[in-house]
Amino acid sequence: MIRGGGALIALTAGGLLVLMVAGCGSSLDRRVADGHPAAVPDDLAAIPDAVPRAEPRSRYGNPPEYEVFGRRYRTLDSSAGFQERGLASWYGTKFHGRRTSSGEPYDMFAMTAAHRHLPLPSFVEVTNLDNDRRVIVRVNDRGPFVGGRIIDLSYAAAHRIGMVEEGVAAVRIRALEPSDLPPEPVRVAQLETPAQPSGSQPGNGETMSASYVQVGAFADRDAAERIEDDLRALGFADVRVTTIARHPSAPLHRVRIGPLADASAVQEVAQRLHHAALRDYRVVVDEAR
Repeated sequence: MIRGGGALIALTAGGLLVLMVAGCGSSLDRRVADGHPAAVPDDLAAIPDAVPRAEPRSRYGNPPEYEVFGRRYRTLDSSAGFQERGLASWYGTKFHGRRTSSGEPYDMFAMTAAHRHLPLPSFVEVTNLDNDRRVIVRVNDRGPFVGGRIIDLSYAAAHRIGMVEEGVAAVRIRALEPSDLPPEPVRVAQLETPAQPSGSQPGNGETMSASYVQVGAFADRDAAERIEDDLRALGFADVRVTTIARHPSAPLHRVRIGPLADASAVQEVAQRLHHAALRDYRVVVDEAR
């Protein structure tokens, strides 16, 4: 059983999805109560847009067609060229942490959305037609199943385009592909390695420098492991999650590719990440015995 934009739905023997329990979250929980486990972070405005990238279709949430409230919906084969105008709504604390139609947990502070027809995942730009504010979201859920509404945004996305208080807004949505992003130069930091005497090799007890490309660092181990799985799916073999203890109660889980032999190997990894629309990385050098 999976949740779809505020509804619990299940696969029938005939291959259709049928609504089991309805609970529209489109404009519920507009205020996040003090002390709620999903308290609004101080840096909500700094949460970045989703970055369109090539991803395989989710194993869940992509049946050819499904049925909710007696109405049948068809899943598109592709998001390419898709555009739509209508009302957007949002869903928040009631569904925070619950499973989405794609199988991923819903995070009200991530730039995500629910749509009835787009393949999961897809990336769309959402423009509030009242104020021209825009956000790019990753569609990973099904819904909304309320008449007249075309997309359900996460709380963070709704906040970005200024529609939290109103609950709904007239929007235009446009599907994005990685090729729609403007090209960015690949920047690889110059590697600094400890100087070695000419012709010398490290001996027993001496330190050696190892180069890595760090793709992210997370307080949540599960989030780090999801990124690790994504990188392996993209063909990166030497991916690992390492943990450092910034504080006994707050470890940091780093996702790194490496060790890499030299600067050319680092450049190759950087280029591959760039082509996969993964640009939030940095080159690091660690010393290891």
